Amino acid sequence: MSATASTVTAASRPGREKLPWGNPVVYFIALVLVAVCIAPVLYIVLGGFRTNAQITTDPAGLPNPWKIGNYLDVLGSETFWLEVGNSLIAAAFTTAGVVVLGLMVSYVLARYRFRGRGAMYALFAAGLMFPITVAITPLYILVKDLGLMNSLAGVILPQIAFALPTTVIILVPFLRAIPDEIEEAAAIDGAGRLGFFFRMVLRLSVPGVVTVGILAFIGSWNSYLLPLFILNDASTYTLPLGVQAFSSQYSVDTARVLAFTSLAMLPALLFFLVFQRRIVGGLTGAVKG
Repeated sequence: MSATASTVTAASRPGREKLPWGNPVVYFIALVLVAVCIAPVLYIVLGGFRTNAQITTDPAGLPNPWKIGNYLDVLGSETFWLEVGNSLIAAAFTTAGVVVLGLMVSYVLARYRFRGRGAMYALFAAGLMFPITVAITPLYILVKDLGLMNSLAGVILPQIAFALPTTVIILVPFLRAIPDEIEEAAAIDGAGRLGFFFRMVLRLSVPGVVTVGILAFIGSWNSYLLPLFILNDASTYTLPLGVQAFSSQYSVDTARVLAFTSLAMLPALLFFLVFQRRIVGGLTGAVKG
């Protein structure tokens, strides 16, 4: 019986080695989905290297000849760099606020035991179900009453608030996974809870912090609805609003609009591609925790 079983096993091994990468149908479907996602981006990028006549004659064709003038015109515009600076300021302050506040809240929820802790955690979890579009009208009234209309602060503070639920949900498992023995050893060495937080927690939670920071940065960079309601002066526009304004101003010049759109989405795209492993690693650690 054992010889027969070993023969069957040996006979089945070549069949398994024929498809070492799994089912080809799955890979075919994945490639189709990737192509569907990448095709619009490639069309926008390549469209910036074409002229309006080329786009009108052959909308789906390649640049022939390639024209770099559209990109040079956009890069030479002061308005473009002003909007880039506004987006960077909003994204940087949003990321800093989300990381600092989210880490402190998550530390309390993960390491402290007090009445109402579960309800507070459930409140942050419920925040995931309410997108900013639902609260845009009362949020607009609140920002107006605070005197933050037409300022980047009126965009940054709500973005921090709406990014905190995701941050807490990701960071709490990280902080809960820290062994209690480490905290006890730190207490024996004379470190209080704040000392343990700054000396140990910050270092051990780096993967989760990087993940939530990247998500907050990209979310702020791509934010459109909130700046649309809050920012009315062109000098305070972020890039998403700048794309809209540029498209309206140069609606006839399709090639230049495509070039502006390509440059506007390029920083967030490169940022995500560089740190995508960090995002996956951080989310994996949160699930394990």
